[in-house]
Amino acid sequence: MEIVDSRNVLQSIVKEFRLQGVSVGFVPTMGALHEGHLSLIRRSNKENEITIVSIFVNPTQFNDQDDYKRYPRIISDDIEKLKSINCDFLFTPSKEEMYPEEDKREFDFGNTDKVMEGAHRPGHFRGVALIVSKLFEIVSPHKAYFGEKDFQQVAVIKHLTKLLDLDIEIVPCPIIREKDGLAMSSRNILLSEDQRKNVSLISKTLFESVNMMKLLNLIETKEWVMRKINENPFLKVEYFEIVDSETLESVIEWTQSQNITGCIAVHVGNIRLIDNIRFYS
Repeated sequence: MEIVDSRNVLQSIVKEFRLQGVSVGFVPTMGALHEGHLSLIRRSNKENEITIVSIFVNPTQFNDQDDYKRYPRIISDDIEKLKSINCDFLFTPSKEEMYPEEDKREFDFGNTDKVMEGAHRPGHFRGVALIVSKLFEIVSPHKAYFGEKDFQQVAVIKHLTKLLDLDIEIVPCPIIREKDGLAMSSRNILLSEDQRKNVSLISKTLFESVNMMKLLNLIETKEWVMRKINENPFLKVEYFEIVDSETLESVIEWTQSQNITGCIAVHVGNIRLIDNIRFYS
């Protein structure tokens, strides 16, 4: 595995590969890699001749600077994991490399970036769009891989590629979970022992809600999920929204002809976890 920290060097490498007709897969990350990330890289390895992974904790997508400072950074461990699964290139740019000057671009994603995460984390998706557009320009991949745990982010990035007319296939990949059902996240390592014992209630409740929807209407199901999680003293629901999987618009009744997803954000002390569940797909 070759490690590159210069955008110009990486662009030159990728340009040569593309001239040779080599297919390039890309997995952008913020590090603290876990099995969820590794599943994306394995898929890229299967579908492309070259896989590039980036590790960059992007400051512009954090509306809470304390969260940015807390975000786990364990680059030496990440490098060992990447070597073990045959990643070809690792891109590790500095903040100065990615933002040599202030990037003032704005993006119009319609309603996609204004609900759920967008409503509770102002500016988050603009920051995501800034860094992903920069990385796409540098890497110029044929395919880019993103985990469906970040359900809304995938929708925003798909919109971004259309907005910028980029010939990049966005490949959503299934959520990878711990044995107790908790969605894998880099933030999980920040949980205390007591918190870790309780957070599995989030996914357990989401799974149970698929059965509850047979007994309750949509609004009642939504209330049941929030009530059950909030009964746990370690957990506090920030939002639970049931939305159209394509438009992310709120849904008010069950419709089998419609793709429907439930998206949740839960505070566990000062740690914030997200997850989602498909009701109809």
